[in-house]
Amino acid sequence: MASVAEVRAAVDAALQQVTEGQAAIQAAREKLGEAQQSLAAALDGSASDAVGAAHASLAQADQQLEECLGATLQAVEQAEAYTAAL
Repeated sequence: MASVAEVRAAVDAALQQVTEGQAAIQAAREKLGEAQQSLAAALDGSASDAVGAAHASLAQADQQLEECLGATLQAVEQAEAYTAAL
């Protein structure tokens, strides 16, 4: 059986990985924002349904990444609450 210190160390290591994942999510959101701006500039004035669909898809991807980030924040809070109770 692992000691409390070992469990806390393992949770801390996992939380470090979550932090790295959160940074990757933020970077992905920034890249999607840049892609949306580039797409808007390249296709300015187009009334094509495909252009609207592309914009909507990128917006949906950004929303899902935001939700993912929120889920990781909840996971961190829960893990920290657990280790605080040890």
